[in-house]
Amino acid sequence: MSEKTPGAKPNLAKFALLSVGAAIVTIALKSVAYFLTGSVGLLSDALESVVNLVGALMAFAMLSIAARPADENHTYGHAKAEYFSSGAEGALILIAAVSIGYTGIDRLLNPKPVEQIGLGLIVSVVASLINLSVALVLRKAGKQHNSITLSSDASHLMTDVWTSGGVLVGVGLVGLTKWQPLDSIVAILVALNIVYTGFKIIRQSIHGLMDVSIPAEDLSKIEEVLAKYRKPEVQFHNLISRQSGATKFITVHVLVPGSWTVAQGHQLVTSIEDEIKSAIDSARVVTHLESLDDPSSMDEIQIVSNGNKKGGK
Repeated sequence: MSEKTPGAKPNLAKFALLSVGAAIVTIALKSVAYFLTGSVGLLSDALESVVNLVGALMAFAMLSIAARPADENHTYGHAKAEYFSSGAEGALILIAAVSIGYTGIDRLLNPKPVEQIGLGLIVSVVASLINLSVALVLRKAGKQHNSITLSSDASHLMTDVWTSGGVLVGVGLVGLTKWQPLDSIVAILVALNIVYTGFKIIRQSIHGLMDVSIPAEDLSKIEEVLAKYRKPEVQFHNLISRQSGATKFITVHVLVPGSWTVAQGHQLVTSIEDEIKSAIDSARVVTHLESLDDPSSMDEIQIVSNGNKKGGK
């Protein structure tokens, strides 16, 4: 059995701090916009920013934990802490959606006039631009570091941007048409959109906690590496994988002639592990050396077809 582990995990908590700062600023701006206009749509926008803040604080805490190295009690590291953050943020989004929907329905039944629309819209636009900028930074970092926490936070902020856009349109239409129910209708539509995002983020978290296989494109890269080494005297099976946070765990059995020396086998699997690590970021690779001459080496070959559907002799 041989193993290759990735280098030290980067601490991504600094990106969460950026999200925390943006949430505080946008809460202040959107609250000002609400008090200026009395728009329930802008109030719903401000409430979602409160959820952004709580989610960002949760992300900061979990990313700090995920960056810790493996220890005696957590030999595979702490990467799964990211899924708790993502799941919690999804739940908070759903709570915010219920609150926004309730507020929108209440205002629809008990309408109030929207005032100082122009100034309120300007303040809200500034807040939206801040969220957009931070979302783009988090999305890039999440993709670069395979972080579900940063990706979820980016998705949430982008939803906030689209939500704000919808609210701005709704409030603007109220100013043009003087039909007050539009404000409440937009707020309710905002709530429904947030529900969709919340369920999507929760689903991603559940998949991570269930040890879902790494993406198909990564499995294809592994197959390309194995194909370079596959020959009559070198075969592979039982290629299995899972992803935990940014770390991708990969295991494959390598079959070689029983007459090979330990040095020959070790040299081969080391080369294979190094190439897989070069092809896939944050990969933790484990190879198991077996003899082609021993029938028992094939005992677990069905794992491949029942799992990743990759590899095989």
